[in-house]
Amino acid sequence: MLNILGKASSINVRKVLWACVELRLPFEREDWGSGFRSTAEPGFLALNPNAMVPVIQDGDFVLWESNTIIRYLASQYGGDALYPAAPKLRARVNQWMDWQATDLNRSWSYAFMALARQSAAHRDAAATEASCQAWAHCMGILEQRLSQTGAYVAGEAFSLADIPVGLSVNRWFLTPFDKPRLPAVAAYYDRLAEREGYRQHGRNGTV
Repeated sequence: MLNILGKASSINVRKVLWACVELRLPFEREDWGSGFRSTAEPGFLALNPNAMVPVIQDGDFVLWESNTIIRYLASQYGGDALYPAAPKLRARVNQWMDWQATDLNRSWSYAFMALARQSAAHRDAAATEASCQAWAHCMGILEQRLSQTGAYVAGEAFSLADIPVGLSVNRWFLTPFDKPRLPAVAAYYDRLAEREGYRQHGRNGTV
């Protein structure tokens, strides 16, 4: 039985939970992280020295880093439709997963902490505005891509890339600030909501 360590509200844990639904993969989950068991405990650090969730235990195999975890799960448990073996198709999926983890995540980090989390350490109005503008720029890139495919980020079919990107889109819509109109992103948001995994772990009121 796959064991997932991490609280269900974490955006990175939710990637793994959503992937498990897509793969019809049974799992057990333990609450770790802020508000639950501390990831600074020696037992957790032995699994992930970065003290971050999620971590999976698949038998005696331990793995951390959320995008790596969902790639592994798709490769290990028959997820070819989500993560195709053909090099060019797989590279396209990886491209958008990596873009989400780098450019997109960096753009919204400050604005999200300031506006959604109301963090006391993120009260710089200029930094918030700059982050909102960077975020809108990245979402414009996503709008352009979705306008091209008419469906999902890697192409016509839902793929592993839509899990991290979809969770970021949910965060975009639930963070309160004035946003540009992005009709292709809005249609994508609704399209993802047709998937059970997204309803449970993505578009579920959690940012």
